[in-house]
Amino acid sequence: MVVDELSDKPSQLKFVRVAQMLLFSNALCDPPLGQTTIVKSDQDSIKFTVLLESSKSFPEQNWEAVLWHNGHESREWKELALQETEISERPLAIESNGRPQVYRRWYSVILNKPSNLEPIQFTLKYRLSSYDTWRWVNEHSNLTDGELYFQPKTPPKDLVNYLKDFSPDLSVDSVESETPHTQLWVLTSQVKAAEGKASGYTDTSLGVPRSFSRWFSLVRIWSPWLAPRHGQGQFSPHEDAVLSSFLRMDGLHLVLLAISGIDQVLTVFKPDSDGNVIAHSRNDSLELGQARILAAVGTTFNAALAAVMYHARKVVRGYDTMSQDVKEEMETALEKDVKAEWMENWYDGLTYCTWNALGQDLHEQKIFDALDILKEKGIQITNLIIDDNWQSLDNQGQSQFQRGWTDFEANKEGFPNGLKHTATTIRDKHPNVQHIAVWHALLGYWGAVSPTGNIAKNYRTRKVRKSKGLTEGIMTVVDEEDVPRMYDDFYK
Repeated sequence: MVVDELSDKPSQLKFVRVAQMLLFSNALCDPPLGQTTIVKSDQDSIKFTVLLESSKSFPEQNWEAVLWHNGHESREWKELALQETEISERPLAIESNGRPQVYRRWYSVILNKPSNLEPIQFTLKYRLSSYDTWRWVNEHSNLTDGELYFQPKTPPKDLVNYLKDFSPDLSVDSVESETPHTQLWVLTSQVKAAEGKASGYTDTSLGVPRSFSRWFSLVRIWSPWLAPRHGQGQFSPHEDAVLSSFLRMDGLHLVLLAISGIDQVLTVFKPDSDGNVIAHSRNDSLELGQARILAAVGTTFNAALAAVMYHARKVVRGYDTMSQDVKEEMETALEKDVKAEWMENWYDGLTYCTWNALGQDLHEQKIFDALDILKEKGIQITNLIIDDNWQSLDNQGQSQFQRGWTDFEANKEGFPNGLKHTATTIRDKHPNVQHIAVWHALLGYWGAVSPTGNIAKNYRTRKVRKSKGLTEGIMTVVDEEDVPRMYDDFYK
């Protein structure tokens, strides 16, 4: 009986043929199939490395491997033979004690960058000898062709090169970006004033993003929640988006950010049937409003995202009214060419959130026990998020939508010595945890703040009516004038 060492399962095959050996083989490639790889402007060629694995249930064989691609001026698909080489500098497979033993052979070839910088599609095929049938990787896996996008040495400077046929009602201003190697624009348009209790609405077309293959958006699935959406081809999120990004076929990234909350104007992105990005703006003021949108282009998504976020901070805070400390922090970052990506180890490290495992019935001993178990299993987390139900709340036993925030400090039942003690204990026992965050709602809690708690006693409050939806009714919130002071005190 033949054993498939790639899956570690027995096979019923009793006779060894070429077709059988091909059946128990596997190919891995760098750059990868099924994905898009961005080639930087200063890179003149691309090295392809291929790993062929075959089961040790069969005699080891000399394989032929070919890169099949359309990287020619004529765009015709042609083959490029891969040459056997030493082990790759970049790992394509991970060894582990439980992984079956296989033969491994490495192959490589250099593909020159095309002069026209047109995208290249590629795939792989391999066989045992010239007398045998080729095995196409695409036909025996769920992987599509790989793609190469080539970034230009000098990206286009005008927004019209990135957005086609945007509305003449848009005012477009190019501004200095605080993120290196990015371009930034501020887009504004007028929004109709509210009439009585009826909000004013205005739709403004940003046009169709040019020459993109994939899009990504953060959408509002419910007023408190954002969720990711992505797709290929025409821009088509089903929910209102607050941020949208487009990967262009020249390897550049276009990021659009809708700014809301200034002068009672809220803006989101919607698609139309032709793939235009529509800025849908609502104005709750009786005065004519202004929609504000930021657009950035960068060589990486992270850089373009940082560009719009950095500038959004200035727009929302009002640069002219910023404290001197904040201004100096931003100016120092620019002078020192600081990498403009906030908290990189947050998204590069492993994060544990109490919500998924521990839910709302939360207390510090549960957190301690969970972290101890992770440590015993050899799981090293970098970040810890203490989610819902650490807060001091009223209306014990009722729905979270009926409960309000009473005090800054954590509830005494779950955290008898306070959050500071909890965090100190965690850091002492688990030095690998670099960041500890706690969740809270923008209004304090799901039911905002308690009308009888210490927060309501120390800060001006007002009654507001919730919009119809999952929950309705009247709740108490901190008044707009006291919100900055309340959050300054809370974060201190």
